[in-house]
Amino acid sequence: MEAIKKKMQMLKLDKENAIDRAEQAETDKKAAEDKCKQVEDELVALQKKLKGTEDELDKYSEALKDAQEKLEQAEKKATDVRTHASNSARCICTHFTGCLNFCWGIERWDYSFRGCRVSISSPLC
Repeated sequence: MEAIKKKMQMLKLDKENAIDRAEQAETDKKAAEDKCKQVEDELVALQKKLKGTEDELDKYSEALKDAQEKLEQAEKKATDVRTHASNSARCICTHFTGCLNFCWGIERWDYSFRGCRVSISSPLC
């Protein structure tokens, strides 16, 4: 009988230990589920933030592309204007010098820059 009582106490103690371990496992499971839920919520928030950042990147990339195109157009126009101005200045300078040399011996130079006073009109270029 004594052996049976001892065996019953050991089984009762094993049962209590098993219940304690089960309760601890349940608590750990609940904590892990809460942590998992928290991490999933954080992941969703980060994905939304990433999406917003990607959208913003697309917007600024498009704006940069537009700005670069406008800059290229402006540079092309500036180059064209410089070329045209250089050609015009060369033409005017050539005309001015030629007209001045031509007019120097014939009549006096009109200092209002309307050209020389000759009866023959010549084009600028």
